[in-house]
Amino acid sequence: MEFEHRWSSYYKVVEGRPPRDTLMKALELFAAGANPKAHKPRRFAVDLGCGNGRDTAELLRHNWRVLAIDGQAEAIDQLRQRDDLNRMYLEARVQKFEDLTLPPEVDLINASFCLPFCPAEHFSELWDVIVSSLKTGGRFSGQLFGDRDSWAALSSIVTHPRSHVDRLLQPFIVEFFEEEEHPGKTALGEDKYWHIYQIVARKKGD
Repeated sequence: MEFEHRWSSYYKVVEGRPPRDTLMKALELFAAGANPKAHKPRRFAVDLGCGNGRDTAELLRHNWRVLAIDGQAEAIDQLRQRDDLNRMYLEARVQKFEDLTLPPEVDLINASFCLPFCPAEHFSELWDVIVSSLKTGGRFSGQLFGDRDSWAALSSIVTHPRSHVDRLLQPFIVEFFEEEEHPGKTALGEDKYWHIYQIVARKKGD
């Protein structure tokens, strides 16, 4: 299955959908850990695979500063055309996973349903960039696909057995983890067997 030509249809289908639950859980955890009497500097998030902005918009609504990144120029064009974003605190750029560079000391890296689309030979490097860019106490929120997902047969999709996911998460304290496995449909209405790891995790100290 070739995904590159399908993103336009995907963006149309998901337009207007709410932010992902894993992002909302991460935001709740940040809010729960904040001192209400202390000065709260504006936190900084990276939204990987941002698409046309369902999670980016939510982060901006919560007064975060956001770097939104997607490998598809069309996604970034649509994001920039939204009229519900505070652009003062938004930076957006087109960048493929295999070329990803991130600033240090990021509070949150959000990666909603995008990491499985990283070329397999670059996934380890991508994960290293994510881990090293997060500050101590910073969080990762997002999904990985399991090895029983029906897309595991595709060379263009990265999937993981549970034991591999556990190794990937060793630098983190896992705050939310849910393994889903069920038949369903894609956003485009196609039949699919889903095997998903839903994750929110906080980076440990060095």
